[in-house]
Amino acid sequence: MLKIILPSIMLLPLTWFTNNKTVWTNTTCHSLMISLISLSLLHQDSTNSYNFSTTFFSDPLSTPLVILTTWLLPLMLLASQNHLSKEQDNYKKMYISLLTLLQVFLIMTFTATELMLFYILFEATLIPTLIIITRWGNQTERLNAGLYFLFYTLIGSIPLLISLINFSNTFGTLNLVLLSLKQPALSQSWSNHILWLAFMLAFLVKMPLYGVHLWLPKAHVEAPIAGSMVLAAVLLKMGGYGMMRISILLDMVNKTMAYPFIMLSLWGMVMTSSICMRQTDLKSLIAYSSVSHMALVIVAVMIQTPWSFMGATALMIAHGLTSSLLFCLANSNYERTHSRTMMLAQGLQTILPLMGVWWMLGSLANLALPPSINLIGELLIITSSFSWSNLSILMMGMNMIMTAAYTFYMLISSQRGKLTNHTKFLPPTHTRESTIMSLHIIPIILISINPKLILGLP
Repeated sequence: MLKIILPSIMLLPLTWFTNNKTVWTNTTCHSLMISLISLSLLHQDSTNSYNFSTTFFSDPLSTPLVILTTWLLPLMLLASQNHLSKEQDNYKKMYISLLTLLQVFLIMTFTATELMLFYILFEATLIPTLIIITRWGNQTERLNAGLYFLFYTLIGSIPLLISLINFSNTFGTLNLVLLSLKQPALSQSWSNHILWLAFMLAFLVKMPLYGVHLWLPKAHVEAPIAGSMVLAAVLLKMGGYGMMRISILLDMVNKTMAYPFIMLSLWGMVMTSSICMRQTDLKSLIAYSSVSHMALVIVAVMIQTPWSFMGATALMIAHGLTSSLLFCLANSNYERTHSRTMMLAQGLQTILPLMGVWWMLGSLANLALPPSINLIGELLIITSSFSWSNLSILMMGMNMIMTAAYTFYMLISSQRGKLTNHTKFLPPTHTRESTIMSLHIIPIILISINPKLILGLP
C-alpha cells in the first residue's frame, strides 16, 4: 500500500517546492501517475485479499474505491485551475495540499485493517473538506454549509466510537481479518440492538439517509468545484463502504431492525427525485439526485444478499464517476454564465456543441441508460429488493421513471431552447474541460464493457 500512500504524501513537498508557473502541471502529472499505479490492485481474485501489512489491506470491495479516489485527484486539479486563477500562489498551493491530504486520508480509510484506525481516518477527512468548503466556497452561506456538514457527521459518528470501544472490550479485537475468522455472534438482547443501531448511524448520516440528508445539498451547492467532486464521488461512498464492512461482521441481531431504514430509503428516494423535478439551481438538482441514488445503496446493503452487495458496489462506483462529471459540467456552465440557474443557461448547445455532447453523455449515464454500469448496479439492486418484498417494485419503478424525468428536465432546460441575451458572447470549450469530461466518460464506458472488475467476482 505504501507504493500509493508514499507518492501521495510526496505530492505535498512537490507542491510547495515547485515553480509557481508549473505547479498545476507537476501536481496533475504526478497524481495521474499515482492513479495509474493503483490500477495494479485490480489483479487479485475475490477469494484472497492483499494483506500489504498488519495495518492496510485491500480486497475486491475496497480496491475499486481506492482506484476511484486516486483517479479523482488529477481531475479535481484540472477542474480547479480557472476557479483559483485570481488567487495568490500560496493559496493555490494550500488548496492543492488540502486535496492531497484528503486523498491520503481517503486511501488509508478504504484500506485500514483496524476498525479504530478506520474511525480516526473517517473523521480526519472532515478537516480538509471543511476548510475547502469554508475558504474557497462560492457564496456567503458557505460557513453555514460547513457547520451543517461538520456537526451532522460528528454527532452521527459519536455513537460509532462508543460502540467500537464496547465491541473491542467484548471480543478483544477490532481487526477486520481476525473478526472475519472469529465470526462474533451477538445475542438477542436489546443492548445489542442498540449496538447495531449505533454502528449504522454514522454511516447512514454520511450516505446520507433521507431525513439526515440536509447537510448534503448545502455542502454541495456552497463548495468549490473540487469540493463538490470529492463529496459526490468519494466521501458519500465512505458511508456505503463502512456499512458493508460492519454488516458483514455483525450478522444482524434481528433482521427486522433494518426494515425502518429500508422503508425510509425507499420513500426517501422517491421524495428526493420529486424534489429534483422542481429545482431551479443546477448544483442543487445534482446534489439531490445523489441522495436519491445513495438511497438505493442503503436499501441494497440492508437487504444483505450477494446480489445486492454487488449492485451496491457497482452503483457506488458508477455514481461516483457520473455525479462528478455532472458537477464538472455544471461548473463549466457557471464559469461562463456566472449563475447556477438553469434557465439562464438555456440554448448553450448552439454555442458550445462539444459541451452539449458531454452533457448528453453525462445525463444518459445518470438516468442509467443500457448498457451502462449504472443500469447494471440498479438492476441488481432492484431484483434483490424485489425478492425481499414484491411491493418494493412500486417505489423502485417510480424512482426510475422520475430519475429519467428530472435528468431530461436538467438537460433540456440547461442546453436546449432559445438563447438568452446575456449568453451571446461566451468563451469556447477549452481543451482542459474536454479532457476532464472524457476522463470521466472513458472509465464509465470501460467498466460497462467489463463490469466484473468492480463487482467483486472471481
